[in-house]
Amino acid sequence: MTQPRQKVRPLSGFPEYLPAERIVEQYFLDVIRETFELHGFPSIETRAVEPVERLLGKGGDADKEIYAVTRLAGDPAERADAELGLHFDLTVPFARYVLEHAGHLNFPFRRHQIQKVWRGERPQEGRYREFTQCDIDVVDVGELSPHFEAEIPLVMAELFARLPLPAPMTIQVNNRKIPEGFYRGLGIEDITGTLRIVDKLDKIGPDAVAELLVEAGRTPEQAQACLDLAAIRSSDTSFVERVRDLGVTHPILDEGLAALAAVIETGSLAAPGALVADLKIARGLDYYTGTVYETQLRGYESWGSFCSGGRYDTLASDGKNTYPGVGISIGLSRLIGLLVGQGLVTASRKTPAAVLVAVTTEEDRAASVAIATALRSRGIACEVAPAAARFGKQIRYAERRGIPFVFFPGAGEDGAHQVKDIRSGEQIDADPAAWNPPAEDLRPLVTAVTPA
Repeated sequence: MTQPRQKVRPLSGFPEYLPAERIVEQYFLDVIRETFELHGFPSIETRAVEPVERLLGKGGDADKEIYAVTRLAGDPAERADAELGLHFDLTVPFARYVLEHAGHLNFPFRRHQIQKVWRGERPQEGRYREFTQCDIDVVDVGELSPHFEAEIPLVMAELFARLPLPAPMTIQVNNRKIPEGFYRGLGIEDITGTLRIVDKLDKIGPDAVAELLVEAGRTPEQAQACLDLAAIRSSDTSFVERVRDLGVTHPILDEGLAALAAVIETGSLAAPGALVADLKIARGLDYYTGTVYETQLRGYESWGSFCSGGRYDTLASDGKNTYPGVGISIGLSRLIGLLVGQGLVTASRKTPAAVLVAVTTEEDRAASVAIATALRSRGIACEVAPAAARFGKQIRYAERRGIPFVFFPGAGEDGAHQVKDIRSGEQIDADPAAWNPPAEDLRPLVTAVTPA
């Protein structure tokens, strides 16, 4: 009996890349990991699940759906009351990791972590339910030196300068103590609620934010002052006087202004133009207590932030010791999805292979495999043709995949092997034990495409 055909339907929010797109992603991953390691951040990996109670208690809120983990078999009541959930970021599991392994770690402890995370939000362009994050953090016991708050974004500034992007990235920096002290100076008590509303500025605009603030109990004058603060932005420390000119005073505000000025001064020396003081940056998660970061691609600000984070003083505590930290995270899937989807970053070929070794006849396949083995032993990626078809067909096979060179066994005089650059048509004798492709052809090139 013939089985009915089943149509495969894509699952929204769970991206899968074609080979050329995956090459772009892997290139970005390689640059990210290498940069993190250059700055002395060793790698760790944490489990995919955490207790739901911990996830909800450390920044989880109503607009962040946590995927529960249960067994399909078993008591339905057990499935309805799940104890484990997939982590929605890497900071919460990292805090737990620090507490669990503190006796084996050297402080200040720095780490990088590149893993999948899961978040049950509505899928849309650049927003996924499963995606890859790339984090760095530094934590210490009791106190964390403030200089780390400047070091963390500078790592990202170096990293983004190395990536093939169509435009520079701008790292926007604020300090949560600035709006907190400012709001307290205005007489606002609900600091977290106000921060979360102001954090929507880029999404809904100042008029809508002002309306939400008034609906939440702020006076129109308080709402306008909040917007005036959020409008301040500068690439130097001039933001300090602009805040002072608003006429609001509070000791916490003073602390925040001094801390942010130190970060911006360091950034202007180490990476001029990369860091900008932007006082509308709030970060909605409630575990941030100091410096906060968001990052946008210049000219593509409507895409939102690709890289964010900040300082947290109370995320990890065992009752005896507190482990303050500062970290930043790249939403890699979001960045890759938008860049590739808009054709702004491309790979030169669909395969890592730089060479296709032709097969003259199936009886002679062993000779082709020997050539491929010699090339691979010297780090030259290659594949052997799948069939002993006409050479023209084998060349077209290479062309469709972007493979630039084809090796022909024994095609030259006196049985010498030959290699052909199928782009130029040049064909020369070549010894697989000595021949090398040009450096730019050894691996797929990932390049930015500048919009017309």
